Amino acid sequence: MHNTKTQSISICLGSSCFSRGNAENLEVIKKYLDDHNLTSAIDFRGHLCSEKCNRGPVIQFGNDEYENVTPENLPYILKKHFE
Repeated sequence: MHNTKTQSISICLGSSCFSRGNAENLEVIKKYLDDHNLTSAIDFRGHLCSEKCNRGPVIQFGNDEYENVTPENLPYILKKHFE
């Protein structure tokens, strides 16, 4: 059963976050949503700089914001919100 609390994911695509890891994180999220049949259920979008460049990559899951997100810790965050 999927957690319906998180209805949106917003990933910073500003140049700093993107180059520091959100380019890879974007692919991890897309694959996770596809593998778990969540693509149509989740509002997944990018946004420009969130002014937190020194703490990036930044990703928001609903009202929860995560900083320093890496492809290594992202699967745990996804599981927390969707499993």
